[in-house]
Amino acid sequence: MLSRLSFAVPDAALSARISARIDGKTKPPGSLGRVEALALRLALAQGREAPNARAALLLCAGDHGLNAEGVSAWPSEVTAQMVLNFLAGGAAANVFARAAGAEVRVLDCGVAAPLPDHPGLMRAGIRAGTRNALREDALRAEEVSAALAFGADQAHAAVEGGAGVVLLGEMGIGNTSAAALLAHASLGLPLGPLVGPGAGHDAAGLERKRAALEACAARRPGPLSPEDALAAFGGLEIAAMAGAAIGAAAARALVLVDGFIATAAALLALKARPGLAPFLQFAHRGAEPGHAAMLETAPEAGAPLLDLGLRLGEGSGALLALPLVTAAAAMLNEMASFESAGVSGKAG
Repeated sequence: MLSRLSFAVPDAALSARISARIDGKTKPPGSLGRVEALALRLALAQGREAPNARAALLLCAGDHGLNAEGVSAWPSEVTAQMVLNFLAGGAAANVFARAAGAEVRVLDCGVAAPLPDHPGLMRAGIRAGTRNALREDALRAEEVSAALAFGADQAHAAVEGGAGVVLLGEMGIGNTSAAALLAHASLGLPLGPLVGPGAGHDAAGLERKRAALEACAARRPGPLSPEDALAAFGGLEIAAMAGAAIGAAAARALVLVDGFIATAAALLALKARPGLAPFLQFAHRGAEPGHAAMLETAPEAGAPLLDLGLRLGEGSGALLALPLVTAAAAMLNEMASFESAGVSGKAG
């Protein structure tokens, strides 16, 4: 998976210098708790003592053929309609991004319905939605590779444009089903607890979703490699997020991961490229059943910053966590030291 991209090895000397700077700020050592650890993770990911908290959200959109089996409470055309909403600036992601000062980049990774040209829309041009994963593999191997490369290229472009933090978000009706199947087949988690209501299933809908996912898993039983799992179950937006995580890390940016679907993408990327871990920061623990279990598979990545009962996606949780990243950077970059402020250190 994107083997041409390499990650920097964590710098022990830089870590020691940054830790000393944090301890030297005008506060008791450790008194800012996890904000101090977040500042260290951000600075080490970027390889610099004065980190950059400028952020870009990659909002990856794609459709799923599996939605024909009734796995979502919403019709597939909502994906394209929400992309238009993103481009018009009216979605939760746009509102939160404006509040947090983040750039939003909307990516058509594989939306089924045609979308008009728009200067804010980047197109992958791979295919219009995935195949029905209950009947056949959702993607061909070359389509997975193209989506991974598209995501990596978009992340690299965001970093080249000045971002030091890349946020992963998505839109795709039916994509909680794909994420559950990916986590089951590639990460080895039991499927049952991963199957949740998604965007609002009732009891009958949830049972229909569970039956469809069990049949999908039986068609392509695991364990599967990340690439094979993406081919089996999709989707294009999930593959693009996995590629974006790798591309952002290779470009020395921190990757701030949103909820259930974005977490599946990041974990597949991590399984393929274990060196990715120091560059990952999970934004929140979402309400979708199974998200907590997914997060527990990557203790070496940054533990979730928030727990607000979110289940929207769109990068909304990552955007809500972004002010903590911004504050951590400001603490490291702007807060006075005992020496510079003329404040006495701890007695004894």
